[in-house]
Amino acid sequence: MISRETIDKIFETSRIEEVIGDFVTLKKSGSNYKGLSPFSSERTPSFMVSPAKQIFKDFSSGKGGNVVNFLMEHEHYTYPEALKYLAKKYNIEIEETGQTDEQKAQRTERESLFLVNDFANKYFQNQLWETKEGKAIGLSYFHERGFTDETIKTFQLGYSPEDWEAFTKQALTESYKLDYLVKTGLTAQKGERNYDRFRGRVMFPILSNTGRVLGFGGRTLQSDAKTAKYLNSPESEVYHKSKTLYGLFQSKNELSREDSCLLVEGYTDVISLHQAGVRNVVASSGTALTKEQITLIKRYTQNIVILYDGDPAGIKASLRGIDMILQEGLNVQVLLFPEGEDPDSYARKVSAIEFKEYIADEKQDFLRYKAKLLLKEAGNNPLEKSKAARDIVESIAIIPDALQRNAYVQECASVLQMDEKVLFAELAQVRKNQANKEQKDRKREEANSARLEVVNEIEAKQDDNLMSLQATKHFDQERSLCWLLLNYAEQEYVFSEEDPSEPEEENDEEPEKISVGLYILAELAHDNISFHHPVFNQLLTEMTNHFNNTGEILKAEHFIRKEKIDIVNQVVDLITEKHVLHKWKLKKINLPDSHDFVKTFTFEAVLRYREKRIGDYIAEIQQKLLDSDNPAAELVIQIERLNKLNELRVSINKQLNRVI
Repeated sequence: MISRETIDKIFETSRIEEVIGDFVTLKKSGSNYKGLSPFSSERTPSFMVSPAKQIFKDFSSGKGGNVVNFLMEHEHYTYPEALKYLAKKYNIEIEETGQTDEQKAQRTERESLFLVNDFANKYFQNQLWETKEGKAIGLSYFHERGFTDETIKTFQLGYSPEDWEAFTKQALTESYKLDYLVKTGLTAQKGERNYDRFRGRVMFPILSNTGRVLGFGGRTLQSDAKTAKYLNSPESEVYHKSKTLYGLFQSKNELSREDSCLLVEGYTDVISLHQAGVRNVVASSGTALTKEQITLIKRYTQNIVILYDGDPAGIKASLRGIDMILQEGLNVQVLLFPEGEDPDSYARKVSAIEFKEYIADEKQDFLRYKAKLLLKEAGNNPLEKSKAARDIVESIAIIPDALQRNAYVQECASVLQMDEKVLFAELAQVRKNQANKEQKDRKREEANSARLEVVNEIEAKQDDNLMSLQATKHFDQERSLCWLLLNYAEQEYVFSEEDPSEPEEENDEEPEKISVGLYILAELAHDNISFHHPVFNQLLTEMTNHFNNTGEILKAEHFIRKEKIDIVNQVVDLITEKHVLHKWKLKKINLPDSHDFVKTFTFEAVLRYREKRIGDYIAEIQQKLLDSDNPAAELVIQIERLNKLNELRVSINKQLNRVI
């Protein structure tokens, strides 16, 4: 865990305009900066960065937050990854706390493996560009594949020399431990002999979404049938083949921008498409598509287009991938290339525009693709046609969303020219069978645990529904009070029970002024009030506790540095002004100061919220009075409470110049 001191230092040192300026073209606009939204397409800049508040706000997409939140949204970093990115940018040493000796040792090993991989990556690139063997064999091969020097450098391609121990010797000379060389799979051992696993191969580094080297893929240039064409790094502490996607680091921004992911099979498919101008592409790295890889794509887009070869193996892989993608709730389309072609060869054969047009024209919804494929096999055989229909319905049944399932059944009926009712009945039966199978599996594995999980799930959904209902209750009033606390807490006024907009009476004694923050917290605490909205209530609770302990009001800056994005977003919304008034005073036009209304607004905001909460209590009592089982004594007590609350409500509304 990164220490609080380190996190504070990162926030204090980082300049949000500098960091965002690395990704977005910003122009000065008064005290702020403006630019085009990096999260949506727009022609008029609505993306604002405030150096004074150290926040950004994108009015077109609604996103907002601090410098860490920007990196999490734009670069899809986790919270720790974003902090580490900033620490590296500003040369801040990361201090971590709360780790056991075992955890520290594990972290040290992970970092050592990353360092070894990073060294290897630089070594292989140097061999490719700086040595005769690398240029003559490796670089020539890449050029023959049609890759430009720029593309080769973008994907950090390299070359491992034919020598049995060249890399291992160099790494040991540079003081890298043999143990880590072996664990990363860069060095292999046979008896007491150490040798380079990837000797004589062109190298494809496999990067994480943050650009760290996880492992390598190496392609041999020999035609020896006994030698594996491709060789990958073995599983290690840092590399898990089923959890990585080749090309993700280079394509992640395009996946979000295009809101679509093109999924291919091989390294060269990704590189060729990228060079052709199609950048929203990743590869499953030669492994069968996994749930973890689909989840990784889901972080960037809900839409996947499978681009596989048109041979039987490619068709089989596409069918296997369809159901997995549907099960994760994503939208899937399929595109097969002409027989004998793959994404790599086709991208080199046609122009970038033609390739994009081919994708747009030839990609098919999974249902039509599967129907076309299965009906072709069924021919005129009605029995085979019914099997095809059942196969398609089984895929539809996997889709989590009920509306999507219904829409696909209707589409299926149209494509197969079958009765909708029959297909809906089949869908119901398939889902019932699936549910029964899942239930039996759960019971077989751990019956008691399964029942407990079901109960917890139901209770969680009920709690979520209740929380959602409560969170919307009095949202505007709670938001107004939080807005005052975050923007005007330090402003001091004389508050009284009278209308604060009235002029104050002259008095020999100087009336006592108190701050807006203290007034709101004291008034709410007096009535023991908490907010319904979870984020607003957290703001109120933290402010109250901090004031009770220190006598000071927490500032917006404290909440902007929170890890939870929902808190940061709400706070940014509350302290951000979308429009800034022109400096009319320069033209001798005097407008009311924004602070002039704060006293009146604060007084009325507290009263309005108090009146709303009294309304809640009145409604509760009225509901209790309807209960015929209440004893007479209890009814008398409730009626007395009701009368007092009604009197208080009338009094509050008089102060607000309103009549119930």
